[in-house]
Amino acid sequence: MYNFDEIIERHNTGSLKYDALAERYNDPNLIPLWVADMDFPAPDFITDALNNRLKHHVFGYNYDSRDYFPSIIDWVRSHHQYEIPAQGLCYVPGVVRGIAFAINALTLPADKIIIQPPVYHPFRFVVEGLGRQLVLNPLREVEGSYEMDFDNLAAVAQGCKMLILCNPHNPAGIVWSKETLQRLAVFCRQHNIIVVSDEIHSDMALFGNKHIVFSSVSPEAADNSIVLSAPTKTFNIAGIVSSYMHVANPKLRRPLFKWIQACELSDPNMFAPIVTVAAFRHGEPYRLELLDYIQKNVEFVEQFLEENIPTIRPWRPQASFLIWLDCRALHLTQPELVNLFVSQAHLALNDGTMFGSQGEGFMRLNVGCPRATLRQALCQLADALKRNHIG
Repeated sequence: MYNFDEIIERHNTGSLKYDALAERYNDPNLIPLWVADMDFPAPDFITDALNNRLKHHVFGYNYDSRDYFPSIIDWVRSHHQYEIPAQGLCYVPGVVRGIAFAINALTLPADKIIIQPPVYHPFRFVVEGLGRQLVLNPLREVEGSYEMDFDNLAAVAQGCKMLILCNPHNPAGIVWSKETLQRLAVFCRQHNIIVVSDEIHSDMALFGNKHIVFSSVSPEAADNSIVLSAPTKTFNIAGIVSSYMHVANPKLRRPLFKWIQACELSDPNMFAPIVTVAAFRHGEPYRLELLDYIQKNVEFVEQFLEENIPTIRPWRPQASFLIWLDCRALHLTQPELVNLFVSQAHLALNDGTMFGSQGEGFMRLNVGCPRATLRQALCQLADALKRNHIG
């Protein structure tokens, strides 16, 4: 039903991914494979819903769609077998903003907050920007993936108030196992550490993997967690901010929701309920076709690199459209590695050290694009390596 091979011109549309290339990479002509939005158009059931609303030319204060929260509850129940209590659900204007709300409402300046790098870089920005102490519990590398280091967590957790979890993990695309999440839940409950779980890639599990909502794994998890998600990654509508937070424990929920509501941050923009209801009521066929295409893109990258650039090893993601590229066998410094991709191959990827020092020797590749774009990008990379006699 959907043509993911169509190449759509996105320059001069206010696109961060394309129109910020000159500012971010000093070259507007790179192939952009960096920021995590996809080059696929929003499906017709979303644009039809928006167009239907736009036919009415009065855009006054809006009132939530009657089906907004029920559509979220039904989607999470059917896809993740978790029942969100209706009173435990709240709109938030972005997942990172939701994390900031939790920090502001439930911790004090100078409180300690844990992140587990390499990890999505705004976690660090929001903790430090809000004047909290950043505590690192680096993930432990194991056979082309990562695992949580519970021994080190025990060593650094003293006095910490919160842990920000990336579930599924970005940039490595890990779908954390139920056993890992249960162990983390027990540890954090015993140490009075609130878990804030970013689950924005939850609907994009690949290759037979299955996402597990953190608060679903045990009573300890439900009692001590804040979960954030959105339809925006799956349906490529990040520009229409439509995120939500759910909190099972009313003792945790009351002060947090009170803070959000007092700041008038719980009222969605006019279009958020429209796109959410459309996505969650009509989006399953699209989602399945999209994931099939993304899986084939991942397999294409794996095969191309194995045949042409075996010194770059892609870590297969279990979720998302992002691949963590292990480039350490090239034996380049990080500035040399970035120069290879940007100045020599003319590609815009995310520098691995953006996600923490543990990302040295890595680059993050966005494969949410037509396969022809991906093929051209990898050919440019192979040519750059050959010209520079690298690898």
